Amino acid sequence: MDDATLWWVLAGLLVAAELLSGTFVLLMLALAAAAGAVAVHAGLALSGQLLTAGLCALLTAGGWAWVRLRRRRASPETDPGVVLDVGQTVQVQGWLPDGTAHVRYRGAEWLAVAAAPHLQRQPGPHRIRAVHGNRLVIEPLDHP
Repeated sequence: MDDATLWWVLAGLLVAAELLSGTFVLLMLALAAAAGAVAVHAGLALSGQLLTAGLCALLTAGGWAWVRLRRRRASPETDPGVVLDVGQTVQVQGWLPDGTAHVRYRGAEWLAVAAAPHLQRQPGPHRIRAVHGNRLVIEPLDHP
């Protein structure tokens, strides 16, 4: 059997395994096997084929892992696509000694905390930065 055919069969088997398992990394490895097949068609020797497939596997699987890690770092509590309250404004009348404030939002009384300790004692309009349970994490509107 031709080397290119072996690479293409391997790519097909990896795609089938990915469809059965739902593991996206197997799709990245299938792309690497396809890159190995393309390397055969380009006339590279076995070492060049393996190097091409390995480099492609490293870049695609590593890139996918990096994207997932960045997504995981972004907390759903601060994502306006998940929590529709993020980015809305509230009016703070005054801060309590414990560093919290009571604000009216969506027709109810909410407990608010400052996003950073040095932002606390400032009454006025604030932006909701996150929602932690029943607490709003807020920052002043003029804060960058």
